[in-house]
Amino acid sequence: MAFVKDMLRMWAHSWKRFISIAMITLLGVAVLTGIYAGCRDAFRSTDRFFDAQGLHDVQVLSTAGLSNGDIAALRKVNGVAKVQAERSQEVTFDLDGRKSATMQEIGTDGIDQPYLQEGRMPKKAGEIAVTRKFIRDSGKHIGSRLTVTPESASSDTSDTSDTNGADGTNETNGTDEAPSFPTKLTIVGVVLDPQNLSNPDGYSAMTSFRSTATTDYTFFAPSDGVTGTLCTSATLLVKGAAAESTFDESYENTVKQVTDRIDGTVKTDRQKARRQELLDAGNRKIADARAEADKKFADAQSQIDANRQQFNQQVDQIVSMQAGAAAAGAAANGANAGAAAAAGATTPQLDETTRETMRETIIAASPELTQAKQQLDQAQSQLNEQKASTEQTLKTKENELKTSIPQVRWYVQDRQSLGGFSALKSDLDSIQSLGNAFPIVFLLVAVMMSLTAMARMVEEDRSLIGTYVGLGYGRLAVASRYLLFALLACLIGGGLGLIAGFLGIPAFLLVVLQGMYVMPGLRLEYDWLYGSLGIALFVVGVLAATIYACVQEMRQTPAALMRPKAPRAGSRILLERIRPVWNRIGFLGKVTARNIFRFKSRLIMTVGGVAGCTALIVCGLAINDTVADLGIKQYRDIYQYDLMVVSDDSDASAMRTKVASDGRVTSSLDVRIESGDLTVAGSGDGDSGKAGSSGSESIQLVAVPEKHLSDLGEMVTLQPVSSGILGTSGVGKTGSLKLDDDGVIVAQSAASALGVKAGSKVRLTNGDGVQATAKVSAVNRNLIGSDVYVSETYYAKLFDSKDAKNTKNSKSSKDSEALTWNAMLAKLSGSDASQTDYAESLEEDSSVMKAVSCAHMADSFKFDLMGAVVALIVALAGGLALVVLFTLANTNVSERVREMATLKVLGFFDREVHHYVNREMMILTVMGVILGLPLGRLVGGMLTMALNMPSLYFEVEVKPLSYVIAAVATMAFALLVQLFVNPVLDRIDPISSLKSVE
Repeated sequence: MAFVKDMLRMWAHSWKRFISIAMITLLGVAVLTGIYAGCRDAFRSTDRFFDAQGLHDVQVLSTAGLSNGDIAALRKVNGVAKVQAERSQEVTFDLDGRKSATMQEIGTDGIDQPYLQEGRMPKKAGEIAVTRKFIRDSGKHIGSRLTVTPESASSDTSDTSDTNGADGTNETNGTDEAPSFPTKLTIVGVVLDPQNLSNPDGYSAMTSFRSTATTDYTFFAPSDGVTGTLCTSATLLVKGAAAESTFDESYENTVKQVTDRIDGTVKTDRQKARRQELLDAGNRKIADARAEADKKFADAQSQIDANRQQFNQQVDQIVSMQAGAAAAGAAANGANAGAAAAAGATTPQLDETTRETMRETIIAASPELTQAKQQLDQAQSQLNEQKASTEQTLKTKENELKTSIPQVRWYVQDRQSLGGFSALKSDLDSIQSLGNAFPIVFLLVAVMMSLTAMARMVEEDRSLIGTYVGLGYGRLAVASRYLLFALLACLIGGGLGLIAGFLGIPAFLLVVLQGMYVMPGLRLEYDWLYGSLGIALFVVGVLAATIYACVQEMRQTPAALMRPKAPRAGSRILLERIRPVWNRIGFLGKVTARNIFRFKSRLIMTVGGVAGCTALIVCGLAINDTVADLGIKQYRDIYQYDLMVVSDDSDASAMRTKVASDGRVTSSLDVRIESGDLTVAGSGDGDSGKAGSSGSESIQLVAVPEKHLSDLGEMVTLQPVSSGILGTSGVGKTGSLKLDDDGVIVAQSAASALGVKAGSKVRLTNGDGVQATAKVSAVNRNLIGSDVYVSETYYAKLFDSKDAKNTKNSKSSKDSEALTWNAMLAKLSGSDASQTDYAESLEEDSSVMKAVSCAHMADSFKFDLMGAVVALIVALAGGLALVVLFTLANTNVSERVREMATLKVLGFFDREVHHYVNREMMILTVMGVILGLPLGRLVGGMLTMALNMPSLYFEVEVKPLSYVIAAVATMAFALLVQLFVNPVLDRIDPISSLKSVE
């Protein structure tokens, strides 16, 4: 009992050490669990939401639409739980200019169901549900009416071909008609599209430029009122996928098994079958057209024949009348009247030659008969010409049918192809990677501080330990006094850290996340396993340091332990050997130098602890500076143009005329911009980036006219980049990179994420969904967005565009017909504000789809999520620095109580004692800061390089002000600690402190 009471008394006496260990553990556990818990809560809530709304696991698209046979084939694939045929239509409407939307049928099989936020779901024809983004942009509300106009050609089905049958109808199966939706619409509800969780009321971290195939909004309509049997896509749910977390690798593997089966024989067979359906439909239409034409020609011929017969009868009557009259006249000149009567009673018989001669004579003599004959002959001639022309046209159509219908292509995509899903996953993964890295530093500092504190605690009780061991207490029992002390401090600090880690930090992160994404049903959850392991990690580290300190002391005999520890033998420090310097240092300065460098353990612990904390602060500020400069570097340095204007293909000429007529442009470059994908499949042979690398990235495909390839460098800074040490990159000379016809130039942001380098082979998908394998000629410095630059000739070669052979050398007008230049990069005159206003005014023009001012983008670019995490990290690092300095200062004082008492006996005033002790701590702090600043730059650079996010590359930047802030903050913490240490120095009693230990 006395042993326990003495142990409790010892614990109470060491309350400062207890608080230090508890606080370090609290901060470490909070960092370890907090960021993880925030990301995990977001992952789980979105996974539950996706499962509830039936977000598709696989989506199948076809350039020719999907028929009932395609849907049936997908249902038979092993591992497919449910298939839903999707019907959609692109429409346009007037909303401060022409806007586009996708009319999406609400599926009846429970896949991709919109989440109702306000109002009710549409049930009748003409009713729609819209997204909150549309409500915000349009100013409309539930009950508002809207009239839309269907696009002339749906992008989902018109990609098949633009060849028409003989009757002018589209070449689709006779029973498959393109979807058609009502055009008079009424808003009855506001919904959240599960395919895009972006918060329209929050801040979007990036602005992307869409091609003409991308619409501005999505309207959800019921099946009532929708006509057409041709499906624009098919969405699938995979068996067992719902049981896995959609963000885990196990889910990806489950889905990949099904996509591989679809990509196998099903895809190949159905592509061939669908094309054959289109060929058969075309042949049937040609046959129907021939039959209909033959029927019309037969009817026309019958009419002509009937008219000619009637004409001939009239002429024959006249011939008969004239022949009869001639015969009657001849008989009247005869001998008797009986003979005349007999002759007049019958018509004379004429031979065919005579009759034909009389016909021609009669027709020639009558203008009316002549005109009638000419009309009959002309009608017959025209009919014969029409027959020949129609037959030739039909034969031409038959010959061109196979070549005019391209190969049908299927595209099998998973959730990674959804922009909203991949953006959310990438954001959370990147933040979680920071959460996995920073606790390591906290753990190392915790172990170092625990070793320092517990070693001093054990050393203070040296004689007591010897007494207990001499009385027969086991070394384990004696060591338990300190082990339980450290364990209790860790458990209390860890428990508080779990509260902060699973409640405080996640709540803070989720507030920021909800400003970027809409996540219904979000709630905070506790992970018993991870939380327990988090505490256990710090318990093991602190206990290991405590065991080491105990073993170092207890391996001596009880007699040796009960005697005071012999003072450290005197020795010279290196500075003493530098006489010119040493001789000019005052007495107290020499004492300070000896105290700093003779006690190497204290030197290492203090400098190491301060350096670690300073490095964490610099690391956080480095990430903040890097993110803050992204917009300026991209839109001021890399993009040299001031304005990007994008239009629909049909409005491209009007857009260029509009911009030219405004007189604001000083120079421009016409280009074609499409939204596409860049895919790298892991090969391990080095030809496709890093060995075994794989992945896909959404890109902005920029095609440049062949005659203006050299002008690209005037609009975009072209600088080649190459991989360096520890993930760094080297940037080449400006202007040393040129676009040619041998490959594409890939943006650094996409190349870094996918491991692509110069010489790699990648698969590109253009705006029409056509895929091709391309060679990467170079990687260009680029921080925001994933641009891929391609020449007109190489684009034609990749995607079989029109006039591919003529684009480079031909001087004919076909050069400009190969591609439609739907975008313009331009340099403007005027201030940044006037350029921003001009871009906004252009967007109101009906011919302009998107107008972006680089000045506005440079000023408005933000990354709120990363900024919030950086602020959290800097705050926790500052707290750790404060605790570390407090622990080291108190340990320093406890080790030197007799020394301080001696100084007081010698006549030192309290202020002089403060200066004597604090000067050493300040010098050690300065040394730690000097070491921590470059260390923080290195660690910050490595962490920043590891953040692979879609369309973002973090080019490490640390401003001088950040170094100053980190240094000043650390020194401020050191001065703050002095306010707590000085009263302790004042309370030192020289009499009791200098009593003999014996």
